[in-house]
Amino acid sequence: MAPPARRPPDPERRDRIIEAALDVIAERGVAGTTHRRIAEAAGVPLGSMSYYFTGMDEVLFEAFSRLTSAMSTRYRDLISQARDRQQAGAAVVEIISGAAYGTPREMRLTLELYAYALRRPQLVEVMRDWMAASRASLSMHFTARTARALDALIEGLTIHDAMDATPMRRSDVAAVVDAIIRLDDEQP
Repeated sequence: MAPPARRPPDPERRDRIIEAALDVIAERGVAGTTHRRIAEAAGVPLGSMSYYFTGMDEVLFEAFSRLTSAMSTRYRDLISQARDRQQAGAAVVEIISGAAYGTPREMRLTLELYAYALRRPQLVEVMRDWMAASRASLSMHFTARTARALDALIEGLTIHDAMDATPMRRSDVAAVVDAIIRLDDEQP
């Protein structure tokens, strides 16, 4: 008698687990994220968690890496469309004031990443890679000094605007971005 036919592995299962992890983190925070909740959200058996990942730290690393990669890609795409520094400055304003940078879900995930990365050295690397990608995008049009300042402004204002009942007006954001860009012209 022939052995029973083996089912082919589900090549998309690992990706579904990572996406489900992001959904669970967005809904419950890192502290409320469990293997069971992720497996349920992904529609996979609980045993899949240990088959594809060594533990929760790896799941979180992969999930947050995916988040930052997707956000960095959109960021880079927007900046790279600029033909000059003026358009690049307008792209920075759009990242801060528009919908291009992150959805409310992504902001919740980003804030979870910031808090969690303080206690997990491997996630500090995710954060550093994300900052490097952002600065590389900005460096297409600005000096390294200005790219770093603009990156910090983007991070800070998006966090403030996510929490503030009255986000900063787009015209005020544009004025601050323009002031930082002008520093590039004044640099010796």
